[in-house]
Amino acid sequence: MIILDFEKPIFELDSKIKELKNLNTGDLSIIEDVKRLENKKNKLLKQIYSELTPWQKVMVARHPERPHTSDYIKALTDNFIPLAGDRLFGDDFAVIAGIGKFKGISVAVVGHEKGRDTEDRIKHNFGMPHPEGYRKVCRVMDIANKFQLPLLTFVDTAGAYPGVGAEERGQAEAIAACIEKSLQFKHPIVAVIIGEGGSGGAVALAVANKILMLEHSVYSVISPEGCASILYRDSEKAAVAADALKLTAQDLIKYKMTDEIIGEPSGGAHRDPALTVKNVGDRLKSALFGLTEVQDLKSHRLEKFINLCRNYG
Repeated sequence: MIILDFEKPIFELDSKIKELKNLNTGDLSIIEDVKRLENKKNKLLKQIYSELTPWQKVMVARHPERPHTSDYIKALTDNFIPLAGDRLFGDDFAVIAGIGKFKGISVAVVGHEKGRDTEDRIKHNFGMPHPEGYRKVCRVMDIANKFQLPLLTFVDTAGAYPGVGAEERGQAEAIAACIEKSLQFKHPIVAVIIGEGGSGGAVALAVANKILMLEHSVYSVISPEGCASILYRDSEKAAVAADALKLTAQDLIKYKMTDEIIGEPSGGAHRDPALTVKNVGDRLKSALFGLTEVQDLKSHRLEKFINLCRNYG
């Protein structure tokens, strides 16, 4: 497991526990020492993760071993059929999209995919979509509208890809069209921010009736490093910028930018991906079924974001 800087005391305890377990002598005193150290580790884990700074939460949200969109789709959907391409330029592997069954209900699913190892991350462009990725999302929304399917979205991106090619192919227009399409969508949309929700690249997939955030996920208008470069002319001040951005789930629920926080296992989602996926599935089901009582989902979504603009615009 990749160890974050603030987790080093936990790593040291883990190392001691492994050393004692490797002795394997059956000595009762060693068994007691292992239990004592494990209790100490669990308490320390809870303490550290209950006192995370915004910058530390950013590091947790970016942890490569957190569950990815592909993990949620694999575990939570049946008969998933991936859809590819935007019918204009090509396919974008930074966005996974398709149709499947969730809890017995036919749904459309879209989400950012960052990839795991180096080769996979390059293939998925580190979860930063090109315009064709957002146009693929629009295609899926058109299909979902036609067949009256709810839409589930998984948000995990540092932002839209800022390269020259992406700009030449209309990155800003593609994001705007995706947001417009979301506001016109007639059926339920539930979004889950599973890691990093960065800038318009995240908003394009998060214009939803219900927005859920994992406990240690983040959602912001710009990355802390980008903000620090602009405001302080120094990207090294990312920790200061992270605090100013109010990007944590706990901050955002106060401002009604998100609707619900989904708890993570002690020590973050990367320590127990299976439990995290289960928790997200349970909350997704609850949110989706809760929207059946809403008469006009399009108006509900539109009013939600108009109010946000009135209050914070």
